[in-house]
Amino acid sequence: MTDGRPLPDARPDTAPAPPASPDPAAASSGEPAPASSGDPAPAPSGDPAPAPSGEPAAVSPEPVAVPRGPAVPDWAGDDLAPPAAAWMPALDRRPRRLWPLWTALVAVVVLLTCGLPAALLSSAVRDAGVGVVRRVSPQVEDPTVLAARQLSARLTAQLERQAAALLAGDRAGWLAVAEPAAHPELLRRYAALRALRVTGWQVRAQDLPTEVPGRPGEWRLLVEYRYCFVVPGCRVSSVVAGTRWRLDGGQPRLVAVEASRSARTGTRPWEISELVVAHGSRTVVATTPELRRTLPELLAKAEAAARVADDYVVSGPPPDRYRVFYAGPQEWRRWYGGDRMEWTAGYAVTVGGGHHEVVLNAERVSADGLADLLRHELTHAASLPERGYPGRSTWWLVEGLAEYAAADGQPVDRYEGLTAVRQMVRAGWTGRLDDVAPGEDATAERVAGSYGVSYLAVRHLIDRYGPGRVLAFTRLVLHELRPVAEAAQESLGEAWPGVHDRATAYVRAVVG
Repeated sequence: MTDGRPLPDARPDTAPAPPASPDPAAASSGEPAPASSGDPAPAPSGDPAPAPSGEPAAVSPEPVAVPRGPAVPDWAGDDLAPPAAAWMPALDRRPRRLWPLWTALVAVVVLLTCGLPAALLSSAVRDAGVGVVRRVSPQVEDPTVLAARQLSARLTAQLERQAAALLAGDRAGWLAVAEPAAHPELLRRYAALRALRVTGWQVRAQDLPTEVPGRPGEWRLLVEYRYCFVVPGCRVSSVVAGTRWRLDGGQPRLVAVEASRSARTGTRPWEISELVVAHGSRTVVATTPELRRTLPELLAKAEAAARVADDYVVSGPPPDRYRVFYAGPQEWRRWYGGDRMEWTAGYAVTVGGGHHEVVLNAERVSADGLADLLRHELTHAASLPERGYPGRSTWWLVEGLAEYAAADGQPVDRYEGLTAVRQMVRAGWTGRLDDVAPGEDATAERVAGSYGVSYLAVRHLIDRYGPGRVLAFTRLVLHELRPVAEAAQESLGEAWPGVHDRATAYVRAVVG
């Protein structure tokens, strides 16, 4: 993930005005779509929870115990690799009759056929006088693990029913697997996913269910959700979250779906927030109902930024859709883990399947800076490798390319960060591009200077070598992780020390 640049004119008092009344218009033509629109209402009844229909009968006895503590790996119970060859004593040279041996072999067949314990089998062979032999035992799965596997299969079947209901727009079916107490949160999640136009939703258990401590009769199953938005059959993004269950009359009932808390990407907006969404031909933009009135402008500027960002795709096709989430103060602290540097106006985070999602800070974005910021962040989504931000030593290339796209062809003397670059150069900058990235405690001026140096360095490379060769250099360095010296020679045709020194000399020349 990479944090966006600070905006010189961004300040806390530029947050959007309070929202207008909710707009019921559909989002398909650029208008915000209420997250709950277009889906059938639950069938009215006296019971707040739709009764599940067509529930499959239980196929196994109620498990009396499931594993506690660490989950048992998926391979548990499979045939294990055979042990190393058993030690064999020296051959007995004395003559001996063969009939005891044949008697023992027949006993092996009979005992295995009858399923007698392996201990008796070993004893019979020893009694027949056949030296030391390897113990023969068919693998029998532990009953507790077997019960857990059966329970896992039943829980997964319920989640698959729920997935089919989600894709079909069947809100009642989505709720049917859950207890009434879970319905409000499930409805919010359902509405957000439908507004984002979910086109793929696959579930896969990550382990065996375990009992929830302090909650008798309740189990927890870790599940991977794989999903697509808008485009059917896309390369899926994925998220792993815990689900909690209770058995009601033998049938599993969903108690809760926990928010994911990935250390790398944090919690996705659709997991924890009510969303309103607008769709364009190249972008999906979403925000909270309180900021609904910002969606038309967001969508228009995001669509324009996407056309610019498409030109900076480094490897493979452009993103099927650029995903943009516009965060209010509370959401900024919660989405994708929060905890951003104070000066951050936006960032792009990898979510798998080649997708990067963009988050903008409503409190830090001014109306004048929105278009620039969108071009910057969408260029990250177009140019970054699938695994995300590659490291501090190449920060200048990552951010410089995004800043170049944000500038959108404007003359260099109109770049807003030149004053900050001048201050940074005069304050004793080392002159090394791999030392440009600001620290976490850097001042806003130092951060702006770092972005400016990166922009000027990349601008010089594009002016000298052309965009095609610079994108090839970017691919080698960021995607293939090649050393910059090797990448420069291959893509730019010149030795890196000279390339580097000319770029930094250009930076100093521009700011005097």
